[in-house]
Amino acid sequence: MPEQLVKRVVIAGGGTAGWVVAAALVRHLGPLLDVVLVESEEIGTVGVGESTIPTARTFHAFLGIDEREFVRETGSSFKLGISFEGWARIGDRYIHSFGQVGKGTWMGDFQHFWLHAREQGYAGDLGDYCFELQAALGEKFATGENAQINYAYHLDAGRYARFLRGFSEKLGVRRIEGKITTAEQHAESGHIDAIVLESGARVEGDLFIDCTGFRGLLIEQTLKAGHEDWSNWLPTDSALPIQTAAVGPALPYTRAMAHTAGWQWRIPLQHRVGNGLVWCSAFMSDDEAQQTLHASIEGEILVQPRPIRFKAGMRRKVWDKNCVAFGLSSGFVEPLESTSIHLFMIGVTRLIQLFPFAGLNQPLIDRYNELARGELERIRDFIVLHYKLTERDDSSFWRHCRDMPIPDSLAERIEMFRENAHAWQTPDDLFRIDSWVQVMLGQRLEPKAWHQMGQLLGDAQLRGALADLKGNIRRAVDGMPAHQDFLDRYMA
Repeated sequence: MPEQLVKRVVIAGGGTAGWVVAAALVRHLGPLLDVVLVESEEIGTVGVGESTIPTARTFHAFLGIDEREFVRETGSSFKLGISFEGWARIGDRYIHSFGQVGKGTWMGDFQHFWLHAREQGYAGDLGDYCFELQAALGEKFATGENAQINYAYHLDAGRYARFLRGFSEKLGVRRIEGKITTAEQHAESGHIDAIVLESGARVEGDLFIDCTGFRGLLIEQTLKAGHEDWSNWLPTDSALPIQTAAVGPALPYTRAMAHTAGWQWRIPLQHRVGNGLVWCSAFMSDDEAQQTLHASIEGEILVQPRPIRFKAGMRRKVWDKNCVAFGLSSGFVEPLESTSIHLFMIGVTRLIQLFPFAGLNQPLIDRYNELARGELERIRDFIVLHYKLTERDDSSFWRHCRDMPIPDSLAERIEMFRENAHAWQTPDDLFRIDSWVQVMLGQRLEPKAWHQMGQLLGDAQLRGALADLKGNIRRAVDGMPAHQDFLDRYMA
């Protein structure tokens, strides 16, 4: 058997991204690798992303993490979707839930049945036919061994990183405390040989993981991988996170509330509420942002906010030479659909599958970059969808979003739905057909036509099927406890 050429993995930076990567590598490749993580206690977690999507549950199962222990240690609550408020029009509200909406057939998806029934006058709201959405509206939640419910988590990013640190160190990850100042490169290959700490210490490695945040100390400052700017499609560039004391029961969903130059999030945890404002600095000043946020928060302020600057986009090469970027180092498309944590979870899963045990080679690196780019571009399109499909005319920001050009890949999806009510997903798409349909209809994109399979079924049979589905969901939701009550019992 040939000698293993890539064994020493050095993770530069901790936080959620660094410890997610460390946990996955040591859990699944631990006997084959030496994993070291370098971080400084003086550098905090950005902490914008405190919300996840259901893939987090799959990833925790992948690591063998006990859910109850995770929820207790991280102060997490449960999440059934996102409530979008004021996006298409002021006063509008819709929920992008994690559930399946209705039931389709091989011939077509549920929205075609629903559109026909609505035209005939006997369809309820689209959300009437989604269990998770109705549970969210009712502020209900329950899970267990045989529960059929799709959910994610609201979590405290700082406590989550500490939880994963404990998990990783027990399995053999070695942590080094220190600030990273520079990286040393091989004179001929340009590969990174070592990172240098403020103390002067050197940490050598074969493969380096860049989790140094927006600055991209290794991938950009050292290797000059390049950055592709997406701000022409995603114009928001500033965020102001703030933590407040809870003033009521925790809701089982995230709130995303549009304002005149962006949106505000509200994420309920067990012990506090995460809030924040996202805005475009070309349309709102920092002072206006502060005033807007403080005017709309509830509860005692626990941590004073400080602005975070970002630019939507991604690295031209997420993996360059012997360095792979994760988290904010690799790119950022803003936290609107809670995809940030997912991206480094799927990224490290991909790295485990394509790990360069026999040495670095370009075809493997190119394949990793191709997969990373494809996923991030599709997520980008889904987020741009929320901004583009607006009827708001009350501010320059929303008029800009309404009128801005969009990627051809998204324009095709919008036209397909507008003309034919068709949505689709590829095998590598993160967001399913249910997600595209909920957001497009929620943003008031009305199809001109749809498949006539509802007419083939007949109105009597379709009316009965919809009534049964709605009734079954209502009875199931009525039998569930309130989310806060379930959470209290779950932690007892």
